[in-house]
Amino acid sequence: MSGRCQQSPVLAGSATLAALGALTLYLAKPSGYGKYTESLTPSATRLPAGAAWFLQELPAFAVPAGILAWQPCSLFGSPGTVLLGLFCAHYFHRTFVYPLLNRGRPFPLVFIFRGFVFCTGNGFLQGYYLIYCAEYPDEWYTDTRFSLGVFLFILGMGINIHSDYILRQLRKPGETTYRIPQGGLFTYVSGANFFGEIVEWMGYALATWSLPALAFAFFSLCFLGMRAFHHHRFYLKMFEDYPKSRKALIPLIF
Repeated sequence: MSGRCQQSPVLAGSATLAALGALTLYLAKPSGYGKYTESLTPSATRLPAGAAWFLQELPAFAVPAGILAWQPCSLFGSPGTVLLGLFCAHYFHRTFVYPLLNRGRPFPLVFIFRGFVFCTGNGFLQGYYLIYCAEYPDEWYTDTRFSLGVFLFILGMGINIHSDYILRQLRKPGETTYRIPQGGLFTYVSGANFFGEIVEWMGYALATWSLPALAFAFFSLCFLGMRAFHHHRFYLKMFEDYPKSRKALIPLIF
């Protein structure tokens, strides 16, 4: 363990992520953005979806990228820097690509602020642990946990991006009409985009073999799993012809 590593913030941050995930399951309420903005926060001040996503996701990229920038440059560095690079790759897409393509509803400012705070804290936690605390053996790149974890991360990110593409094709620019998503994993689940991101962060937790990543994967499972559940219920209520065999999150199971 590096002498620069302080365990207290790592444990506190990980415990906070796990507690937030458990609280999400306990409350079992839909988040007040997207489909649920008008019903849950009808009078809230809002920003366009693209600007909202950019602002709230930015620190999750900028904070760990800043930590990486202070490290010695090398083409293929330590496992910690490579794994943090994967984290930054996800949030580069979420910060600079996804907002330009998003056709969602405007976001309430209060949820943007919450997302900004969360992404700042989680970005620091993941970056701090991987750079200053994590210690990996020289053979970690050939370890099954690393290779399988990176595979799941890339697979999950691909599912997530492809599912987002399918959702975008349901609307023309300016439209807010809801339609039944078809194709890809949407053939089997209502929350294909959420399933992809959950797989992504589970792979990340496996590849890093770290408590902060495990806590984040647990939070993602709880938060995104609950969104998938509410989306599935929303679709069943809105569309009489919604596929009855389609599950909420996990194909053929749930």
